[in-house]
Amino acid sequence: MMSMSAPSVVRTLRPRDAVYRALKRSILLNEILPNAALTELSLAQSMGCSQGTVREALLRLQEDGLVLRSGHRGTMVTPLNADAAAEMILLRRQIETRAAMQISGRLDAATRARLEYALADMERAAEAGDEFGVIEADIQFHMTLFSVSGWQAMEQILMRVMLHTHRQKLWEPRHRRPLIETARRHSTILAALAKGGAALADELGDHIDTIVDIKPGQSRNITQDVQA
Repeated sequence: MMSMSAPSVVRTLRPRDAVYRALKRSILLNEILPNAALTELSLAQSMGCSQGTVREALLRLQEDGLVLRSGHRGTMVTPLNADAAAEMILLRRQIETRAAMQISGRLDAATRARLEYALADMERAAEAGDEFGVIEADIQFHMTLFSVSGWQAMEQILMRVMLHTHRQKLWEPRHRRPLIETARRHSTILAALAKGGAALADELGDHIDTIVDIKPGQSRNITQDVQA
């Protein structure tokens, strides 16, 4: 069962995009709980759209790794697992830091402008207390930077890892930090762009290693404690 009423469709988007975004938001923020069963009919009724529109949204969410569709068994929200999240953060680190080594000399002014815009958008969302907006801008920032590497075949893998680990972090309130702090942590990545691939890889590695906010005196073991 859902822990909330289904979100309203955003009317400024096409219905299929609005339904997808609304469901994605609710799953990422854990308003729709892990393992929750989703039915096309009930979602269509509560969101004021057709079952076909819901079906298309669920297929996109399946590609994101946020739901599991299994024929007659229906659709359920992907479960959360701390051990899997720890492996995903390590995989994310490997993908992003290795891709950073390919970026040197490829970053143009237009791409840097998109990164700066994503950071500004993240800060605006943080100041407004819009947690989902921060997640969207964070993903846009990292995926824009990653796209420069030319590793298009890895983009969907990285996207899945980021979406799942955002969910896991929000599931564990002890790992949260102020939204504006989360946003501003990306400014050091921008600063590293001019220093070359190795410096950027180091900065990204540090950024991913510290996604979890560890208090003074706490030990940090990424493979055990990371839920980001």
